[in-house]
Amino acid sequence: MIRFQKVSFQYNIDQQPIIFDLDLEIPKSQLTVVVGNTGSGKSTLLNLINGLVPTLTGGLFSGKIEIEGVNTTGILPRNLAHIVGVVAQDPRNSFVTDMVEDELAYGMECLGFSKAVMRQRVDEVSNLLGLDSVLSRSLDSLSAGQQQRVAIGSVLACNPKVLVLDEPTSALDPAAAEDVLASLQRLVHDLGLTIVIAEHRLERVLQFADNVISVPGNGKPIQIGSPAQIMKTAEIMSPIVELANSFGWSPIPLSVKDARAHTANLSLKLKGLNPPTSAKEELVEVASLRNASAAYGVLQALKNVSVSINSGEVLAVIGRNGAGKTTLLSTLVGTHLLNDGQVLVNNLQPNQIPKLNLVKEVGFVPQVPGDLLYAHSVLAECVQSDLDGKLVAGTTEKLLAKIAPGIDVFQDPRDLSEGQRLLLALTVVMSCAPKVLLLDEPTRGLDYSAKQALIKALRDLSFNGTAVVIASHDVELVAQIANRVLVLANGEVIATGNTRDILTSSVTFAPQVAKVLAPQTWLTVEEVKDALKIAG
Repeated sequence: MIRFQKVSFQYNIDQQPIIFDLDLEIPKSQLTVVVGNTGSGKSTLLNLINGLVPTLTGGLFSGKIEIEGVNTTGILPRNLAHIVGVVAQDPRNSFVTDMVEDELAYGMECLGFSKAVMRQRVDEVSNLLGLDSVLSRSLDSLSAGQQQRVAIGSVLACNPKVLVLDEPTSALDPAAAEDVLASLQRLVHDLGLTIVIAEHRLERVLQFADNVISVPGNGKPIQIGSPAQIMKTAEIMSPIVELANSFGWSPIPLSVKDARAHTANLSLKLKGLNPPTSAKEELVEVASLRNASAAYGVLQALKNVSVSINSGEVLAVIGRNGAGKTTLLSTLVGTHLLNDGQVLVNNLQPNQIPKLNLVKEVGFVPQVPGDLLYAHSVLAECVQSDLDGKLVAGTTEKLLAKIAPGIDVFQDPRDLSEGQRLLLALTVVMSCAPKVLLLDEPTRGLDYSAKQALIKALRDLSFNGTAVVIASHDVELVAQIANRVLVLANGEVIATGNTRDILTSSVTFAPQVAKVLAPQTWLTVEEVKDALKIAG
């Protein structure tokens, strides 16, 4: 059991406490999901469990935390490693070796495990997480999703009693995410592990949760309860829960299977109504790949890929981890060169466009948005963005206030939450109004309200003619915003077409509403509610 007794914490004396007078018991041998808006304090709560807060972060702490009967106050995180295992949001920050197998074994080496035990544990976790085929690979050669599974595996191998994970599925495709969560659930049931997960993509985790902790932020009290109980009044919710709350389903379903039991009446109301269709307009090509192939050494990442990208459309690139999505975006911005074929942006090869001109042609927000941020304050990033883009002073700051209101412009970008850093990097790129905007996993670390702000901003851009290309595992985002979908597998295009046709015909990539209301082809709760409103 994890027990918080009268715990309060704040990073700076001038700031409002992130956690205030908290009494909380997290049950033993159960899977508990922590939910809340971006920046509400979820990561702080997790880091209080593992001792990183306040031992390494500093700040003002009061109260008492007990884990498995051990008072953790004043104990260094390394001395809690045999009790609490931690998987951070960005797995790259935790890696200390170069190779997958070495990384899986490193934690056990530090804790003094024998070679025989280490060999057995590496084999077990690699089988559990589907890492068998990459054990001899370098960590740098892996996709972000594969890196995340290595980070989880390196912690699991140490056999902790408590496992704390911050956004563990954010870089995983839907099938891989379900596999990892099902594996974690087996660890709870079979080994009695206590698991605490902070996660924004509730559609993935609620069906596996025994408990939910709601961290609303802004001084509001933190609550714990059953998933159905917390979801009744939660400010953020999965599409299934949103359907349930909109149409009065009770008890609130948490899985697609449970939701289908409530859909008979809704499906009858929707019978004869048609989902919306996108108006066909004259397409103007602004970028393209023609018979493109790209590799990393002997690893072929793209194989004979051809795709046109048109002004004013949102193209979503989907596929399993390692399918080649990031490589496709990298070739369009010129950071990865083709081995064969051709890439053009406005009839120019991107690697030959001067950098000062390139930001006006094509903008790229990578999976790790912090790679674009280097100034010591948010305001300094905005000012530098205006200078780089030769923009009117204050342009970037005004755009940031629109996309991510509430961010302290005097804060260091490294002190922002993962989601806030992403929104800042996106703002910096968008401020130059590139003709083509490339986004790699843009909702990683974003809560539902922040995602809606992002969707609105991207819709505005596409309406004004910007071509938006999104590589994403977030099928709910794709369902809401994409006009067209490209599916990659092993570097090859295996399907392309309009969003509704591609998503509703896929078992892996169908959004929750499509699964619940099949064989009808609705994609989002918004579509369903709008159709019923129009029908009267």
